[in-house]
Amino acid sequence: MSGHSKWATTKHKKAVIDGRRAKSFAKLIKNIEVAAKVGGPDPSGNPTLADAIQKAKKTSVPNDNIDRAIKRGGGLTGEAIDYQTIMYEGYGPGGVALLIECLTDNRNRAAAEVRIIMSRNGGQMADPGSVAYNFARKGVVSITKVDGLTEDDVLAAVLDAGAEEVIDRGAGFEVVAEPSDLVATRVAVQAAGIDYDAADIEFIAAVTIAPELDVVSTVFALIEALEDCDDVQSVFTNMEPSPEVLEALDQAEG
Repeated sequence: MSGHSKWATTKHKKAVIDGRRAKSFAKLIKNIEVAAKVGGPDPSGNPTLADAIQKAKKTSVPNDNIDRAIKRGGGLTGEAIDYQTIMYEGYGPGGVALLIECLTDNRNRAAAEVRIIMSRNGGQMADPGSVAYNFARKGVVSITKVDGLTEDDVLAAVLDAGAEEVIDRGAGFEVVAEPSDLVATRVAVQAAGIDYDAADIEFIAAVTIAPELDVVSTVFALIEALEDCDDVQSVFTNMEPSPEVLEALDQAEG
């Protein structure tokens, strides 16, 4: 887990899991539609679409759904796709900074829902720029650890592609690069025979904070509530909980 990851707790009842799985599918489909609209429906010539498809497949989105999304976004079905990206800024409990990325076809609805969720979960909206200054836009390639794959292996694969660093996240590695180097970094990972889960543009905090357990727990609840909103695609935070706090949180949920 990291200060810029999109958070989710690990234990839920089946109904909740299924509901969130459906929401996740819908958001991944939306990403595919937008990528196909902007760069065309051919993933071989549209790396953003190729990455959106890869992420959807890694999340087990059915191929039929993916194919329909490509056609819709590429204008092959006659359907109009009109989404806009909006970034909201705010603070959660304990002063944790939040960037809330929305992809919506109704700006007013998205703004209203984000405000309501923030106010109901101990958060507050912030003025534009008051939070974003601490975040840098980066390309991030996520890789799940497999037997025999080391941090040195990943670093050797991406060093000449412009990658800035490789971070060990416990269950996997994150390769961080400038947004302009994301495609080259992802291609280098593939060329080395390393399977990747996602290649995304994310916002990484320059300065992070490590709150106590009670604050971390309430911030997680706020982020989960935001991610349950259909218009919210991603939530980025400057929170970097200590391993001890994460372990205590996991025990409390268990």
